[in-house]
Amino acid sequence: MQLPHERLVAYQVALEVARWVRRTRWHAGEAALKDQAKRAADSVVLNIAEAVGSQGGNRKKHFNYARGSAMEVSAVLDLLDFKDGADRQKQLRRVVAMLAKLE
Repeated sequence: MQLPHERLVAYQVALEVARWVRRTRWHAGEAALKDQAKRAADSVVLNIAEAVGSQGGNRKKHFNYARGSAMEVSAVLDLLDFKDGADRQKQLRRVVAMLAKLE
């Protein structure tokens, strides 16, 4: 049995990006950006789950937080040059678009 948030494509894609952030090797000088990206990517996933379990204004607030965090991860990727960073940014844009429709 799946929980309601696990059925959302936005959640599934956000989870894939968050896992990518965690397993990607970052250069030593990028520790602060990795931490920021990791926390923001986790926030996308967690806020989507919390939004689905909420109602009214709280639902919208958490979807909005998730969108902002997805944009934050994308901005971190703008600063760095990962081989598949552009693919992850496409995924994040997709998540942002889906979340805008869920509000």
